[in-house]
Amino acid sequence: MERKKLGNTGVLIPEVGIGTWKMVGNEKNDIEALRYGMSKGMNLIDTAEMYGNEDMVGDAIHGQERPFIATKVSPNNFRYDDVIKACDRSLSKLRVKQIDLYQLHWPNHSIHIKETMQAMEQLVKDGKIKYIGVSNFNLKELKEAQSVMKSSDIVSNQVEYSILVRDVEKDMLDYCTKNKITLIAYSPLARGALFEKKYGKLLELLDNIGKKHSKTASQVALNWLIDKEPVIAIPKASSKRHIDQNAGASGWKLDTKELSAIEDFLLEWAEGP
Repeated sequence: MERKKLGNTGVLIPEVGIGTWKMVGNEKNDIEALRYGMSKGMNLIDTAEMYGNEDMVGDAIHGQERPFIATKVSPNNFRYDDVIKACDRSLSKLRVKQIDLYQLHWPNHSIHIKETMQAMEQLVKDGKIKYIGVSNFNLKELKEAQSVMKSSDIVSNQVEYSILVRDVEKDMLDYCTKNKITLIAYSPLARGALFEKKYGKLLELLDNIGKKHSKTASQVALNWLIDKEPVIAIPKASSKRHIDQNAGASGWKLDTKELSAIEDFLLEWAEGP
């Protein structure tokens, strides 16, 4: 598994990690999948207070070689004291002494970002969290959050990004590249939409490219994402087969011609008839 630096920290994290959104209700299977993923080098596990599965993640990592743990505080807990309490709950459920990456799950414009970020920076000072990230922030919201921080940096923004959902390319991708902020791509396979009939021509292109590398269309779509400098992907995987699929997206490169073919197709597709 290839690794990339997290923001400007110098810490290396896998370019393909594991997202756990909707991993609920089959704890034994999910724990097995997470542990198998860690054994494949996918030792970044992303969860959230809102997901209701931090306990499961805590059980999965207990007694294992310590992975990089990312979780998120829900926007209804963005008041100073509520952030602190939410972090304490997450630490307890995850059964760790420190959260590697603590993220604001969504913007909450009813609470001033300064109050929230003061709490996040205090958590860093207290050693409860190591790094601060945000999630689902647009560029204006990200810059506003950055502007109120005094002692820490925002090292990541977790956003929906896939070959089908490319809104972050309007301004966020370039900004994060220039400012050394990691883009953590969730739903990097567009929640399975890539395999719908209406995207058949795109899937055919990805499949043909994949055959040259002995890779699947899914692996090509993920590799296309992580080829971008600041991007890592966190697909969900609840089976060994899916873990192997996702892990196989790393460790190889699409060539310039193949990348151009994909970009040309997407451009033509976006412009329409």
